[in-house]
Amino acid sequence: MVTQSPSATDDNSNTTTANENSITTTIIDEKRAQQKAIDDWLPITSSRNAKWWYSAFHNVTAMVGAGVLSLPYAMAALGWGPGVVVLILSWFITLYTLWQMVEMHEMVPGKRFDRYHELGQHAFGEKLGLYVVVPQQLIVEVGVNIVYMVTGGKSLKKFHELVCKDCTDIKLTYFIMIFASVHFVLSHLPNFNSISGVSLAAAVMSLSYSTIAWTASLHKGVKKDVQYGYKATTPAGTVFNFFTALGDVAFAYAGHNVVLEIQATIPSTPEKPSKGPMWKGVLVAYFVVALCYFPVALIGYRMFGNQVEDNILISLEKPAWLIAMANMFVVVHVIGSYQIYAMPVFDMIEAVLVTKLKFKPSTMLRLISRNIYVALTMFIAISFPFFGGLLGFFGGFAFAPTTYFLPCVMWLSIYKPKKFSFSWFANWVCITLGILLMILSPIGGLRNIILQARDYHFFSR
Repeated sequence: MVTQSPSATDDNSNTTTANENSITTTIIDEKRAQQKAIDDWLPITSSRNAKWWYSAFHNVTAMVGAGVLSLPYAMAALGWGPGVVVLILSWFITLYTLWQMVEMHEMVPGKRFDRYHELGQHAFGEKLGLYVVVPQQLIVEVGVNIVYMVTGGKSLKKFHELVCKDCTDIKLTYFIMIFASVHFVLSHLPNFNSISGVSLAAAVMSLSYSTIAWTASLHKGVKKDVQYGYKATTPAGTVFNFFTALGDVAFAYAGHNVVLEIQATIPSTPEKPSKGPMWKGVLVAYFVVALCYFPVALIGYRMFGNQVEDNILISLEKPAWLIAMANMFVVVHVIGSYQIYAMPVFDMIEAVLVTKLKFKPSTMLRLISRNIYVALTMFIAISFPFFGGLLGFFGGFAFAPTTYFLPCVMWLSIYKPKKFSFSWFANWVCITLGILLMILSPIGGLRNIILQARDYHFFSR
């Protein structure tokens, strides 16, 4: 019987351990390489060379959209006092929560939370973070895309009616399909930076049509026999309209759902973190937001009172050429906004297809998945073109959490500020107001949808 010396046994053991370590290292390296290849393909993480001004116009495009056109209508349901208070409070609260998200993007040294749900997972845990954030973010982004399909179609229809008054009437359905056809092309731009030109054009258009909306209202003057009382004839109707208007305002401040994804495109180093240029862009964007929102809301309501339409441009008929141009500006803007909100959805879909279902990253995979998504949002928009009700319902149900108080909950969970400190107090005020908004506004929005749907037949418009 031959016995091995202890030293020989130790050598064999060391060799085995070294081989196991080598194999483990190789597996880890392979996984990292695979993950890097996926990250280089996915739309959010594939390009990180954006400048600070990209942040500015991406955020303007994300925020100033269909919501600004409904603000005079919201003011009519809220009244002068509550309306002004809600507008100003929303501006400050959402700027504060946006600052929180920009700060939290790189709170862990060497790691970036490139997506909203990744920050949620860090705050609440791997599974709970996904369950809390992903459904709400998807409701917001898909909801916005559906509403923008309706907005784009309505604006095209309005343009057609203004420039060709003697033409045969064309159903809204066809205009929504025309609007959607653009996205069957643009949706194949690979990432955020590739849509920067579209986003810049959209940001310029948003400032342009907002300016047209309030200057044309001012030029038209105060409507004869204008009334500023509540339009509803019953107390219940007044209350429900008030709730819907809160959702309209919430819908107008919606950029938070894509802010981390926008920041992910900005380069970052320990010496120059991305939060510097990102915050500079956010401040510029919020200045533009103020220039758009407050004049449109206040002047529009002042001129038309409680007879204002849920889209201020519909209330304006003259000069026809200017209103027609404003409607085309809206179309260009919501084209860009649709792409901004669709990009994180594309990222989620493609991540699931590649990482969970093990599809190979390819142009064909992207072509099929994105076309299906655009077709789905188009079909829903054609089926339910209730613009005002949709704004109120989605605004409260999903925008309030992701915009008004979810960043505050994450901040409290991660940083744990001292009880009754300014930070603790400010966050709890935002959370309380946000929860009230989340509960109340969908009630009014759902009621409006039901009322508008009474006499509606599918695909009849």
